Parts: sequence; C-alpha cells; structure tokens
Amino acid sequence: MSNGVDTSADKNVLDLTRNDRSRATTRALRATRERLQSGQGTSPAFDVEILAMHIAACLQGAAVIPIIILLIAGSGAYFTAQPHFIVWGLFALTMHAIGILIVKRASKTEITLESQSSWRRILLLSQVAMGMSWAIFALQDCATCNPTAFTFYKGAVLLLALSITAMASMLLRQAVLFGFLPTVVALTYVSARGQDMLDLGLTAVFTTALIFFIYITKRLHQANLKLLSFQTEKDDLIAELEVAKSLSDEARRRAEEANMAKSRFLASMSHELRTPLNAILGFSEVMATEVLGPLNNPLYKEYAGDIHRSGTHLLELINEILDLSRIEAGKYELSEESVALLEVAEDCIGMIQLRAKSKNIRIEQQFEANLPSLWADEKALRQVILNLLSNAVKFTPQGGEIMVKAGWTAGGGQYISIRDNGPGIPENEIPVVLSAFGQGSIAIKSAEQGTGLGLPIVQAILSKHGGEFKLKSKLREGTEVIAILPSSRVLESLPAVSEAKAVEPRRRQFA
Repeated sequence: MSNGVDTSADKNVLDLTRNDRSRATTRALRATRERLQSGQGTSPAFDVEILAMHIAACLQGAAVIPIIILLIAGSGAYFTAQPHFIVWGLFALTMHAIGILIVKRASKTEITLESQSSWRRILLLSQVAMGMSWAIFALQDCATCNPTAFTFYKGAVLLLALSITAMASMLLRQAVLFGFLPTVVALTYVSARGQDMLDLGLTAVFTTALIFFIYITKRLHQANLKLLSFQTEKDDLIAELEVAKSLSDEARRRAEEANMAKSRFLASMSHELRTPLNAILGFSEVMATEVLGPLNNPLYKEYAGDIHRSGTHLLELINEILDLSRIEAGKYELSEESVALLEVAEDCIGMIQLRAKSKNIRIEQQFEANLPSLWADEKALRQVILNLLSNAVKFTPQGGEIMVKAGWTAGGGQYISIRDNGPGIPENEIPVVLSAFGQGSIAIKSAEQGTGLGLPIVQAILSKHGGEFKLKSKLREGTEVIAILPSSRVLESLPAVSEAKAVEPRRRQFA
C-alpha cells in the first residue's frame, strides 16, 4: 500500500550526495598517496604549511637571538676593550629586528600557494641580512689580544650562532646555507690574507660544521614533511570513514524502516489473509467429502482435494510468515506458565507419528525421568518441537530413524535434541539454512520443499525465552538440532516441610 509520498527524490539526493562525497574523498586519498609515493614527498600545500610553522617558530623564539647578541657584544667589548663590538652588536640587532618585522608581516598575511614562493625568498633574504652580521663578526680582529684565545673565542661564538640558527630555521629550506655562506666567505678571506694556521683551522672547522648542519636540517625538514603527509593521510582516511559511516547509517536506517514497515504490514494483515483461506479450506473440504451430495464428475472431487491441500499449505506458509513478522515487529508476546517439557515433547511426537509412519520412519525416545517443569510459553514451545520434528521427518529417507532426547544441561537448564540419519547439511550451507527463507541444496532438490522459516522461528522463540539453539550436521551422516532452555526457566520444587513438635504457649502469671 502506498501512502502517497514519493521517496524517489530522496533516493536521488542521497545517491548524488554519496557520489559527490565519494569522488571528493577519492581525489583526496589519491593525492595523498601520490605524495607519499613520490620521490620528494612534498607538495605546494605542504610548503605553505611548513612556511607557516617556520613563521610561528620565529615569533616564539624572537627574544633568543637578541640575548645572545648582547652577551657576545658585551663580553667582546669587555675582554678586548674595543668599542667596535658594541657597534657590531647594534648592527646585528638591527638586522634581527628587520627580520622579525618581516616575519610579523608574513604572519598577518594569508600565505597562498601562489605567494608562498615570494615569501620564502623574502625570508631567505632576511637570513642573508642576519648572516652578514655574523660575517662582519668573523672579520673582527684584536691587536692587543692573544691570537689563539681570540680565535677560539670567535670560533665558539660562530659555532654557537650556527647551531642556534640551524635549530630555529630548520623548517625553512636552505636557510642555514644562505645565512652562513657570507660567514664562510669572510673566514676564507681572513685565512687567505693572514696565512695563519689558526684561521685556516677555524675556516675548516666552521665549513665542516656548516655542511653537517645543512645535512641535519635537511633531514629534519624531510621528517616534518613525512609527519605532515601522515597527518594528512590520517585526516583523509578519517573523513572517508565518517562519510562511509554516515552513508551506512542512512542506509541502515532506511532498511530498518522498510523492514519494520513490512513487519507491521504483515502483522496487521493476519485477519485479511486468513479469512479467505478459511473459506477456501472449508468449502473445498465440504466438496471433497461430498457433504451436500455426490459430485457428478469424479475429477471434481479430486480437484477439491487438491484445492484443500494447496490451501492448507498456503495457510501454513502465511502462519510462519506472520509469526516471524510479529517477532521482528516486537509484537510476539509470551504467555508464560508452568510447562512440562516431557509432556509437550510426547504430544508433539504423537502428532507427527502418522506422518512418520507413512514414510516408515521410526521415532525413538530417550528422556530423563523426573524433569521439573519450566516457566515458558507452552504454545511457543510446542511450535519449536513440532518445527524441528517436521524438518527431521521431511528430510529423513524411507525406513530411517529419528532419535529424540530430553534432559538436563551442564548449566542446570533443560534441552531437547532431535537427531535424524538423513542426508545432512554441507558445512558451508549451515548459515544459509539458519537465515530467513534460507534453504540448502538438499532442501531445494527435495520434493517436500518448505518456506525456510522454520529454523529462524525456532531461534527467535528460544531467544525470547533466553535459550539457545544449536545445529550440528555432517554430509551423509545426518543432522542433530538442540533446543536449550536456561536454568532460570526451571521451576525447582521446594522440599516438604518436616513435621515439628508444636511449642506450648507460655502461661502468663498474674499476681
């Protein structure tokens, strides 16, 4: 039945949204994997992010270099008694201030993919300007100082500046090279002019240290790029999972709504479906038994019997579908009472005996004595046993045997087991058989095909009782089904109260 609401537009919107999201996510994931698989492992977007990280680091450590410069200028002027160290300090502070102003301006500007190259060149030029101050320091000389001590002092200062600058500017590619290349040129000039072994050694040591720090900063820069790549891939995968989860939730919600609508429809159609079937069954039975008089044509009687048998089969099918629908819709209520499992099992065996004898099948019983009653729904429990016995009779060949057992479980509950020596079920088909409308290959080839709802109904009823259903089967060896009811359903009988001697009432005495 239709409620007049067209859901095709909603489905189209959902499909379009899913396609757009899938395409966007696929593009993002493909770009990420290409970055990771490429030789350089970088991209313009990463360059922008790395540049922003460098700007933030420069602003956070802006006060470190001025303190170092003041200490160097003050100690140099104090120990050498020469004022040109103060002049150098003012020049170095000016270069550093210019660099910080450039960094602040860059931090207030939105750096894009197009502008990141120009900003990177500007920041490298600021590093070159700061490197000029260190080159001027390398050209300093002291005529009144000990040459060895002054050379060691100058080398220590330059190595300290190199290490601090390398750590602070590792996110800016080639910053160390551009910043201290003027210093190397200045040291080379000093050593070539004086031909002093100390100056030559200082030049060699500083150049080696510069090469080492260039290598270290390059490796650190690549490590940061890899971290950004991994973070981006993680974000893309999280986004893909979120999109997939949202689509899955939407699909599951729609499927649950459709399933509930189907279950409500079937549960409410019980009367409408059964009423015409009862009429068909009643009238066909009257015609087949010739209650109102003989039929002129014998074929009419045969046709009436066929109609009655077909209607009976259809009614059984409808009853099973309605039972499963009520269970799925949550409208299957248990009418619990005290039930004896052995009595219900014997009644069900008696009901199925006629059908078993028609196939020359022998039904054996093995019941434990004195089983206490269960707190269960007798009608539901009878339906469970009848379904299991019907399946056993249906798939047991002519002259076969069925063994029915009932007794205690290890956990204190009760069970009923039904084992046949039929063809069995292949192991890979057991999940199919246990699903709704599922039928194995043996059932499909059998002449007595069913609906595939018997075992799902059994599982649902046992689940409502808190029980468990087990199916064990081997091909060409037979099948065993076990219905287990928990110990909480067992009604333990209380022992009789032993007779005790009555206590005589205490006599009250009055003064």
